[in-house]
Amino acid sequence: MPDTLSDVPAFPMKRGECPFDPPPELSRIQAESPVSKVRLWDGSHPWLITGYDDVRGVLADRRFSADVTRPGYPHVTAASEARRKRSRAFISMDEPEHGTYRKMLTSTFMIKKVESLRPRIQGIVDGLIDTLLDGTPPADLVADFALPVPSLVICELLGVPYADHGFFHKCSRTLVSSRSTPDEAIAAADDLNAYLVDLLGHKAAEPAGDLLSRLVVEQAEAMTREQLADMAMLLLVAGHETTANMIALGTLTLLRHPDQLAELRGEPDPKLVASAVEELLRYLTIVHSGRRRVATEDVEVGGRLIRAGEGVIVATDAGNRDASAFTDPDVLDIHRQARHHVAFGYGVHQCLGQPLARVELQVVYGTLYRRVPTLRLAVPLEEIRFKHDMLVYGVHGLPVSW
Repeated sequence: MPDTLSDVPAFPMKRGECPFDPPPELSRIQAESPVSKVRLWDGSHPWLITGYDDVRGVLADRRFSADVTRPGYPHVTAASEARRKRSRAFISMDEPEHGTYRKMLTSTFMIKKVESLRPRIQGIVDGLIDTLLDGTPPADLVADFALPVPSLVICELLGVPYADHGFFHKCSRTLVSSRSTPDEAIAAADDLNAYLVDLLGHKAAEPAGDLLSRLVVEQAEAMTREQLADMAMLLLVAGHETTANMIALGTLTLLRHPDQLAELRGEPDPKLVASAVEELLRYLTIVHSGRRRVATEDVEVGGRLIRAGEGVIVATDAGNRDASAFTDPDVLDIHRQARHHVAFGYGVHQCLGQPLARVELQVVYGTLYRRVPTLRLAVPLEEIRFKHDMLVYGVHGLPVSW
């Protein structure tokens, strides 16, 4: 660890030559001082946790708070600080408040419930591939496939009209961009909240079989429309941003590993497809700005004393590349048993929608390369624009041909 705070490295760090690997500086810190301080945009110096065991330990320890309103919480950007202080999603709450909100949604995202959606997800994927193949290459796999798949799924689940996807995609891009100003982020959140409040009003008047209809009826006396809209906003944004990026970035990664891609063509074994999903989640870890926490009391982690009120960044991308948890962690191996990765987080705040994301990715990885066996990049890798400027990593576009 550096001798003085003036010597600590800035976070986030820049990636190296390989766009699929975490920053080299992050790997160095993990090897030399896995619990150490970094410097953020606002001059604060939170702790950075990089070892796999410590990552899981901190995320499971309720002495580390997810409450963004607590002093010392290490905000990702000025925009996220301004927006989250104005309204909090339930993932930014502690128990028991967090659990109360989460229980409202648990039944919708249970594995059995999500598995019942697999045929519909398969139909969406097949339909988009049909449209893709009916067109003339090249095509942008992001705009024409990766983004529509989870957007259509989450819209149907929530009861949000997909016809409005241009609007909520625009708001979402602003909310997950590290370049957005506080005013821009607040305006985007307010616009999306107002849209969802209006939609909830229609659902209350004419309930259907979707999640928003259920919530607005069941929680009519317990929650305001604005509170329900905040919850819906989280589900809508997270429900398409993360999976869309995994589809595109995962495909690009497989195109760079043709031997492993070949195993997913033909009639791939569902177990191999599921294994490939877990390995790509581990290998890429697209939530690359860390899970943020603040200590509520003095806690020792990895031999370091973290004092009450100090911020903590849990680097899940580093944890997923820890050799103590994964043999040859920098090697992509779709046969690896990687289900214990922390790409979805860990503990009570781990991603609620992970069963849905897994099914979506399994359907995509098990279908796209079989139906489009000659899929290839239409431009050199050097021309691909990676999302270094976004809170969720991926590619801005992916020109492909076949």
